[in-house]
Amino acid sequence: MSLQHATRLRLGLCALATLAVLGMLLQEHLNGGVQSHHFLHRADMPAISNAWSALLLPVLTWFMTGRIHQRMIQDANRETLALKDAWPAFAGFLAALLFGVLLSTAFTQDYKSLSGYLFRGMLLLAIVLPLYRAQYLLGFVWGMSATFGAVLPAVVGALVASLSTVLHVCAYPYVMRLWTRFKPV
Repeated sequence: MSLQHATRLRLGLCALATLAVLGMLLQEHLNGGVQSHHFLHRADMPAISNAWSALLLPVLTWFMTGRIHQRMIQDANRETLALKDAWPAFAGFLAALLFGVLLSTAFTQDYKSLSGYLFRGMLLLAIVLPLYRAQYLLGFVWGMSATFGAVLPAVVGALVASLSTVLHVCAYPYVMRLWTRFKPV
């Protein structure tokens, strides 16, 4: 995949995100008004309107797909990419998308224990998997945006990505250096 093809794909994904958000907002507008969601699902916390998704989701999609493309080029160590180079990023995006849909569905169907387990499971996955990568954050936000808009999932995803970054980029290399230095013989 050349840079020109990657740019076309990015533009297409941004257009898809924009159309999906505008369709969702139109549907909400025609059925009682655009929804707002409170932080932590508490009425005493500020509410964020789903209308912000019309700005955030396309911008996030553009930025994150650029990061994904850069990472694929870096991993492949060449300027043009083959289709096989995109599969790991696509699989991560799809897994995060499905996870976001499952978490949203559990929340809206009032399966509190399942949504709690899924949220705690996401924190555990951040310890094991590099959830700071762009495909995971983008998939998670896309998966939850139909239910919660794009802002709240982006905030939650950014917090989980920050935890994952601290662990995978900072803590793990330091622990491994200590382990090899003081490893029993």
